Amino acid sequence: MPYYTKLGQVPAKRHVQFRRPDGALYSEEVFGTEGFVGPTSTLYHIHPPTQVHGWKPLYSTKPEYVETDIMRMRHLKSMPMEPAGDPVTGRVVLFGNADCEMAVCAPKQPMKYHFKNAMGDECIFIHFGRGTVHTSFGTLEFHEKDYIVIPKGVIYRLVFDKPKKGEPNPRFLLIETANGSHIGPPPRYVSKQTAQFLEHSPYCERDLRVPELPLTYDEKGEYEVRIKARDCVHSYTYDYHPLDTVGWDGCYYPYIFNVDDFAPIVGKLHMPPPIHQTFEAHNFVICSFCPRVLDFHPDAIPVPYNHSNLDSDEVLYYVEGNYKARKGIEVGSLTLHPQGIPHGPHPGTVEASIGAKETTELAVMCDTFRPLFPTRAALEIDDLNYPASWQGEHFPHAAGSHAANGAAKATGNGRGNGMKSGRGKTKGKGRRKPSTVVNTWT
Repeated sequence: MPYYTKLGQVPAKRHVQFRRPDGALYSEEVFGTEGFVGPTSTLYHIHPPTQVHGWKPLYSTKPEYVETDIMRMRHLKSMPMEPAGDPVTGRVVLFGNADCEMAVCAPKQPMKYHFKNAMGDECIFIHFGRGTVHTSFGTLEFHEKDYIVIPKGVIYRLVFDKPKKGEPNPRFLLIETANGSHIGPPPRYVSKQTAQFLEHSPYCERDLRVPELPLTYDEKGEYEVRIKARDCVHSYTYDYHPLDTVGWDGCYYPYIFNVDDFAPIVGKLHMPPPIHQTFEAHNFVICSFCPRVLDFHPDAIPVPYNHSNLDSDEVLYYVEGNYKARKGIEVGSLTLHPQGIPHGPHPGTVEASIGAKETTELAVMCDTFRPLFPTRAALEIDDLNYPASWQGEHFPHAAGSHAANGAAKATGNGRGNGMKSGRGKTKGKGRRKPSTVVNTWT
């Protein structure tokens, strides 16, 4: 995290005597990264965090990737996936590589244990549901459209409230680091001198929700903590409640950012995807496509231009909005557009977008700088017709209508291409009135 925070009781200096009411010392824990030179927090426990027993391996978490030699567009429909497991065991990895893993989870059961990911940071996007994250740094209340960033090593338990009548069951998207790097705001958003969010950043400190009280659980008993490490989940037993922190301070802690607090950057002409960037880690970025006003040049085309991902694979998770810009896309869909294959608007969507003033889309994008591979679970929900959905004439024209130098030949009616410069409207009768709302997925 980019700034200092404190919660609970801490001594005036680090590494000095800090005693419990009974006179015994609290147990100080330096919770740091990058060999003591990265972001760090210092926690004070009632009990030594080293007192554990009963360790045993439970199950492997190493993804099995398939079709690693096949490069094509993919569309996964995740909503039909049946609820299963709890917020940890119910995670279904769909795409991944050596840098990150992407999973969808629709939990059916509550967590009866606490969990620690000792392999990577987690970015959990809450699609449906609300509840509480109980962590060793305090409590975080969450709801729909929240990004919950849980750094590596944080002990937590994710508890969903029971849905009210008519509400969908809980569901979230998980993006997890697999290369030991950390998820945080892009460096260009943050001052190198003060670690303060800069004026051009689409969000700032005021938008982040940090842990709050209750913080301390002073309880005895047998408590299971499951730890993900070495591509396996291991079970450990504590003789006291693992969330026994009485206070902490530092720059390394879990936090929440709600996507509705993202302030989209707009422009006169179509803006590139980096303006939607929300977080990043080594070799991948996370972006938020939010409702916003569209381009205001009189001849602007609101939907994206065709583009080639020469250095990255792109996954979009569709949260809400009108998906007419993409054929067959629905809530909970994931699309993968791999590097090397151009992609862009589907047939008919470019002309249909002209004149639109705003978009109601909401989608989460993860761009990776190494190829992504699907799992067997992804193949089970893969729409095999999606790669052919760009077929058909986007802009019907008669063959031979262009000269060898690329110039359009005269049509014989003196109107050229039928467009009047500066107006953005096609001459001729019968052209439909453009919609004022359109969706603009890349």
